[in-house]
Amino acid sequence: MANYGFVIDNRTCIGCHACTVACKSEHDVPIGVNRTHVKYIETGTYPNSSREFSVHRCNHCEDAPCTTICPVTALYTRGDGIVDFDDERCIGCKSCMQACPYDALYIDPNKGTAAKCNYCAHRIENSYEPACVIVCPTQSIISGDLDDPESEIALRILDNDVMVRKPEAGTKPNLFYVKGSEVMLNPQATERTGAGMWSEQELGVGHFAKYADARLSDADTPSMLVQLALEKKARNAAPRDQAIIRDVAEKLVNENVNPKRAYDAPSKGILWGWEVSAYIWTKAIASGTYMIAMLMWLSGNLVMTDQLWWAVLGVGLVFLGVTGIFLLLDLDRPERFLYVFLRPNWSSWLVRGAYIIGGYGAVLSMSMAVLLFDLDRTFLEWLAYAGIPLAFLTGIYTAWLLQQAKGRSWARDSTLPLKFTIETAVVGGAVLLPLVSPSVVTGIISAVVLLLAWNHGKHVVQGPQLESLI
Repeated sequence: MANYGFVIDNRTCIGCHACTVACKSEHDVPIGVNRTHVKYIETGTYPNSSREFSVHRCNHCEDAPCTTICPVTALYTRGDGIVDFDDERCIGCKSCMQACPYDALYIDPNKGTAAKCNYCAHRIENSYEPACVIVCPTQSIISGDLDDPESEIALRILDNDVMVRKPEAGTKPNLFYVKGSEVMLNPQATERTGAGMWSEQELGVGHFAKYADARLSDADTPSMLVQLALEKKARNAAPRDQAIIRDVAEKLVNENVNPKRAYDAPSKGILWGWEVSAYIWTKAIASGTYMIAMLMWLSGNLVMTDQLWWAVLGVGLVFLGVTGIFLLLDLDRPERFLYVFLRPNWSSWLVRGAYIIGGYGAVLSMSMAVLLFDLDRTFLEWLAYAGIPLAFLTGIYTAWLLQQAKGRSWARDSTLPLKFTIETAVVGGAVLLPLVSPSVVTGIISAVVLLLAWNHGKHVVQGPQLESLI
């Protein structure tokens, strides 16, 4: 079986975007998103400047994190190494976009499902090369079987020093760059300023075109004009003045030596927004309140009256229901939510979390049934022994989901489960406090703690999403 991959030869790429256009045409990719794009990096200052081009797309990783985190196996690795997708299964949860270290996926604005480069699998199956390979005028994109030592792609890798993007991610990408540079392949080497040519398209085209003029102040036009004026003046100046002009010009060059992005794909922004922050918060309330109450009750430190039982269980069920609503609101295809149960990918913590929430909800419901039908209270104790670990897992499973998102710094935070555990316990205690001892003071304390927890959760979820991946 073949093992398909790409080689991008940066020595010959001219940044013409033929690959981008061919890809959009081949797959009818909507306006505003791309499966392949070209990144421009400029170094130096005119007239001593240079530009580098690099084609970016799905890396068809051997250990693709997008396939692990996808809850419905909409993304999968074929036997020939191509990472393909099935938009008929996708629920639009955007987990794959968070997991990809290369920012290769997008949500199709017409379908509400994830999409990316699929190596033109339909062409490969009919013995044709991908559209981008066929159209490249300088043959800078090479495709083929990496495991065939006689193939052009294998020979190109053998004959040249090649680089991959983000090897530290451990994804084993099957896209290699000849003469790639750290500045080009490392997203942290250049700042995403939004001031480059079309670098943030959503701020200057289409509906937002009226705001484009306001961005002219971001350009480095004055500096360029000064340099051109100095160059012209130096031609006819006296020797002493020429020396002064050269010193000034050299200073200008030294102040602008940092490489910058001249062309880039638009930022996708915050993928998991307020809905995800809110569901983590409501989930902490739903699970933490019951967990702390049961631990105190079983240890003999809390007397559970019928009124307190109804309050604790009511808080748990209500906020668990609100959590489900926020989960649905975050999906681009909410009508397919049941696919998580009907077509589960058990390696995804989204699937595991859904079943954990379901189990915890069942414990709360059965506990409430014991109260409603005035059954033996011993049942509440038995249910608590099952409910405590389920409440604990309900509160913290999102930490393991975030750690599956290898494209973000969440994956490198080994303390995330501990942080979620502490926050769940603190939030649960804050909600339980006014239920056990109602007063203005306990109400204020509870409100302050919950507000701080909300702000902290928002920062934890949204902060890493502002980091550039390309």
